[in-house]
Amino acid sequence: MVSREVVVNSSTGLHARPATLLVKKASSFKSDISIEFKGKKANVKSLIGVLSLAVTRDSKVTVIASGDDEALAVEEISKLIESME
Repeated sequence: MVSREVVVNSSTGLHARPATLLVKKASSFKSDISIEFKGKKANVKSLIGVLSLAVTRDSKVTVIASGDDEALAVEEISKLIESME
């Protein structure tokens, strides 16, 4: 299992468009990938799950992956979250 804490830079947080991009990216990995925010955890491959966290701008989230490509998954998902504006 690999995890990393990242800051959400997107002006809308992880809502609608940013969440959709995140789910698409996560779906390209074999690993189980989740995101944790304020004690709640959601599967990043589930749009409803990501939206249910209601992550806002400048929030810190933890990306967690477990599986064959876990290190790459955490790296790529973290980069995507940090690069969204």
